[in-house]
Amino acid sequence: MNTALTGDVFYSKLFLEAPEVQQLFNSPRLEQANKLITTLSVLVAHLDTPDRLTNSIQQLAIRHAKYGVRPDHYELVGNVLLWSLEHLLERDWNESLREAWYEWYRTIAETMIQSAYHTWQ
Repeated sequence: MNTALTGDVFYSKLFLEAPEVQQLFNSPRLEQANKLITTLSVLVAHLDTPDRLTNSIQQLAIRHAKYGVRPDHYELVGNVLLWSLEHLLERDWNESLREAWYEWYRTIAETMIQSAYHTWQ
């Protein structure tokens, strides 16, 4: 997948859906796109070993909370991610792939929300 195109599709859709989140991004779009692609690549590479990512996901969540990301942003980003993948992959996109991405993203998002916003007792 072309990083610049992927970033342009994803961030254009994200900022169209929720213009207020644009203020959370201080890096140039291509730099953000590189971070997005790198993160997605790591997640895909660890589909069979998600426990190896737990600490990294928790740290990512804490950084995102410091940037101003709220728990409700995760659903927005998930929806935009699925929409972007569908439009970028076109004919290679199907319902089973959508379900797999949805479940994987939901798992990651829940871990991040739990890590950054819930106090452990």
